[in-house]
Order: sequence, then C-alpha cells, then structure tokens
Amino acid sequence: MAAHLENGGELQLPVLHRTAARLGELLGPGAEVRRILDIGSGPGVMTCVLAEAFAGAETVAVDGAPVLLERTSARAERLGLGGRVTVRHAELPEGLHGADGQGTDRGLGTADLIWSSKTVHHLGDQQGALNALSALLRPGGLLAVAEGGLPMRFLPRDIAIGAPGLQTRLDAVQEHSFARMRAELPGSVPVVEDWPAMLRRAGLTGVGGFTYLLDLPAPLGGTARTFLHAQLTRLRDNASDLLTADDLGTLDVLLDPEAEQGILHRPDAFLLSATTVFTGVRAADDERRAR
Repeated sequence: MAAHLENGGELQLPVLHRTAARLGELLGPGAEVRRILDIGSGPGVMTCVLAEAFAGAETVAVDGAPVLLERTSARAERLGLGGRVTVRHAELPEGLHGADGQGTDRGLGTADLIWSSKTVHHLGDQQGALNALSALLRPGGLLAVAEGGLPMRFLPRDIAIGAPGLQTRLDAVQEHSFARMRAELPGSVPVVEDWPAMLRRAGLTGVGGFTYLLDLPAPLGGTARTFLHAQLTRLRDNASDLLTADDLGTLDVLLDPEAEQGILHRPDAFLLSATTVFTGVRAADDERRAR
C-alpha cells in the first residue's frame, strides 16, 4: 500500500496545496505556527506540503507504520525539508494519549496546527479521538480533519462491459465494507458522523468546513491510471464476496493490463474526487475560563 498511498497523495497535490493555504487563512495572518502534527501521516505527502506552507514550523509526521515514516523522511530530504520534518512512530489511538501502544509514555506534545486525513474513521471511538486531538492543541491552535466527502468518480455510467451503473454498485459495496470495518474495530462506538458537532463536543470553537475538488478529465495520464488500477485491485481483493459474478467479470476486464477496455488503456477514464475538511479552534485559556 505504501506506493499506492504516495501515488494517490501526489495526484492530490493541487488540492493539498490549496488546503494548506486555506488553513493559513483560518489561522490568521498574525498567527505564529511553531509546531504542526500530521496524525496518520502515511507516506508524508501532506506533511511536506504543510512544511512548505509554514516555513517557520517544525512539522511532525505521526504514523503507526515504520515503512511509511521512512518514505516521509526520504520525501522530506528530496524536497530539501529534512531539517524541519521529523517523524514519530505511534500506534493509534493509544499514541494520542501519551502511549505508544506498549504502555510506554511517549507523548506527542502540543501543536499550533493538527492535520489528520482519513485516519479518525479507522479508530473505534471517533469522538474520543477528536477529544484527544483537541487536547493536543495549544490555545488558539487549529484542528483540521479531512473526513467524509464524496465517492470518487472515474467511469461513465455505461462502459460497454457488463451491466451499466457499475460505479454506483461499487459505491454500495464500499459502503458495506466500510460499515463492516467500523464494526470490527476494537472499542467501536457508534456515532452520528456530524463532524462539526463532533468538533464542538471536543471543545472547539469557530467550527466550519470547506471542500476542494480534484478534476482530472479523460484521457488520464499514466500516474492516475496506475492509481485507479491499484484502487480497483484492492476493491476486487477485499470485497469480492459482495459483488455479483457479472460485476467481478467486469472488474477482471478493467484490471487486465493488456485489455483495450481496461482501466490502464480506455480513453474515457477520468478522476473526480472531493476532499472535505472540517476545522475548529481551541479557545485561548481566558476564553475557556469565561465559558
């Protein structure tokens, strides 16, 4: 998954740069950003974008996979950011509470900006995770959580293979797989995924959100095609029990590297995705006491 995650992050770079700029606007022109935490940083694509956008800050990539942290360090070095990007191994959610998953006290410290993308939904107690992230903010600090959004689109309704509407059926399969994943997480707690309300319950103020669109029209370049091929392969492997024989056959054609109708060659493949970010600010200590 490491190469796939980095490939996907690089495709999203236009959105990530716009997001970092928006976070700077939300913090305000006079804000002093000294330390940033990227929680669930993966291969560090957004870690490095944040380091570039906030040149005076130490940016810390936090993840439970050492191989992804190695990629983060290598990426930072390639971009000339090695002196300002550090990595921290922490199992989540234990690491949010000052432990590394083995009972060792390794607190992450506080930050002026905390970024977390598609990570909280992998933790059993999502509200508890937001509460813990909020507690790591310095007064006036900003928490930004990328969750929700819209399903990715990449195929026309009728692709001349199998029954029309494959994309919609794949969406349903992924929703089912997501619900199954959530139910099997340790300490899974059902919650209405109203992210602004959840951020308010975590004690944050000025809660809001924004969405940016990645629109790569057909015909796609090789990087986007490789990403979609890996995405469909993962879906084929993980959710084959939820697909009909007809749709499995269609996926096999799409994944065939030699097939003209495959995702690596077909001229009508595109990539359209929406990234939604929810934000909230930790009030200054005197404001918190007044409340």
